[in-house]
Amino acid sequence: MKILTKKHLSRRTFLHGAAGLGVGLPLLDAMVPAMAQSATQTPMRFGFVYTPHGYILKEWVPDQVGRDFALKLIMKPLEAYQDQMIVVSNLAMRPDNVTGSGHATSNSTYLSGALAKNTRGADVAAGMTIDQIIAQKIGQETPLPSMELAIEDNSNMIGVCDGTSSCTYLDTMAWSSPTTPLPMQINPRVVFERMFGDGGTPEERAARMRADKSLLDAVMRSAGHLQKDLGHSDRARIDDYLENLREVERRIGNLEARTEHITLDVPDAPVDIPELYEDHVDLMFDLQALAFQSDTTRVTTFMMSRELNNRAYPQIGVPGQHHAISHHTYKAEPESQHAMINTYHVSLFAKFVEKLANTPDGDGSLLDHSLLLYGSGMGDGNVHSKDPISSMLVGGAHGKVDSNRHIQMPKSTPQANMLVSILNVAGIPTESIGNSTGSVPI
Repeated sequence: MKILTKKHLSRRTFLHGAAGLGVGLPLLDAMVPAMAQSATQTPMRFGFVYTPHGYILKEWVPDQVGRDFALKLIMKPLEAYQDQMIVVSNLAMRPDNVTGSGHATSNSTYLSGALAKNTRGADVAAGMTIDQIIAQKIGQETPLPSMELAIEDNSNMIGVCDGTSSCTYLDTMAWSSPTTPLPMQINPRVVFERMFGDGGTPEERAARMRADKSLLDAVMRSAGHLQKDLGHSDRARIDDYLENLREVERRIGNLEARTEHITLDVPDAPVDIPELYEDHVDLMFDLQALAFQSDTTRVTTFMMSRELNNRAYPQIGVPGQHHAISHHTYKAEPESQHAMINTYHVSLFAKFVEKLANTPDGDGSLLDHSLLLYGSGMGDGNVHSKDPISSMLVGGAHGKVDSNRHIQMPKSTPQANMLVSILNVAGIPTESIGNSTGSVPI
């Protein structure tokens, strides 16, 4: 039998430029040997997205159980991707997590199902989170094992938060061990340069920004030389990829330029400015999409906002603070405003989903080869209830999940049961995690 062959590029091919800049490439046809192109050639990616203060559950949880359920108000922005969605209801965070008022343990144990140590000091302890369990398994194959991102700056939060809890619990949702919380990066420029090259000192980065010099100019000649040896589809894919890189960096520069005149007691990042919130979130999602596309990392964790945050959303007609509105006392107007915030957050997430769906990856799209968990560790924010909560999964996961379903679990099913299921999809056998009692049939 005659074996077909063609030039084969390494999956770890980089475009190199000045100052040590190395830009990873998306999966190209030329990276897959002839007669071996299949879904097994593409890696699976995992994303974990958190929003605070719970949901208006009656506008989130579908009425129908099973397939082809009708989307409620909050999930409507994801309507185009319902065929790659799974909604899981009747989940619960563990009832013995009594640290603070409940905010601190909503995010800090959402990805572990563990019991957080009740402490005001630096002796914090919670469970290792599944993003880091997955990163330990697959993260050694990429330049960055995982990326931990957030929006609000937490670095100035020390001492006691949430009544009786160490502020550390609210600052992150990623733990690499039961006693090692990971810092969440809020600055898009730092994330970009961590992914694609060291930008030098803040002064050097500012000078480059003012000169309107793109970080990617140094690699374009390298890309040109590579493209001469590639087929038409691969050349087009690289063109689109580099254009995405340029666009993200351009927007980061614009965001910095718009905020450099503002004096805030925070690091040099676009934060705590309501009118820039959507720009900031969009950039963080686009950086995650680029990280997946370039195989810089296969695991991301993103806090779209922080528990106990005082952010307002006047851009969507909600001038009040999110935390205060979550204590709506079941009155119609604040309940409606809370649902508007919930819907707004999902709409921003939906743009990320759309980006993944429109990005080719092997024989499908990035969305086909990803599994994203979106949710909150609090159900009814008015009373800080953690039972019930509801989360959703989005993405094809290489066909390893059965999508377009609302799965209604028995009441008080541990959230950790769903984490076990995600680990199983990742190919990481485990009998239990946190307070799990089984798994969810995803």
